Amino acid sequence: MPWLLLIIAGLFEVVWASLLAATDGFTRLWPTVGFVASLAVSMVLLAIAVRTLPVGTAYAVWVGIGTVGTVLVGVTVRHQATSLANMLALLALVAAIVAVKVTTPH
Repeated sequence: MPWLLLIIAGLFEVVWASLLAATDGFTRLWPTVGFVASLAVSMVLLAIAVRTLPVGTAYAVWVGIGTVGTVLVGVTVRHQATSLANMLALLALVAAIVAVKVTTPH
């Protein structure tokens, strides 16, 4: 269950990070409300997950989900430019996060 909560927390991180630009410096009400709500859900779920999971591992996985997800949203929804080097760097990030997970003593 804590892993599922952590994954959901990471997905909410994608939401708040993706909404950040839409807030226009927190001057637009509804994107700001969405940002704050998704940030709160993400943090609460992360906090619950680290009651059971090692905080370093949980944080690495949470950040990884958020980073990769936010880049994917940027590329697919916002049509932001990317490059092969950028995608290889993301792949290296994912590999490092997986390595942290599989090498963490349980």
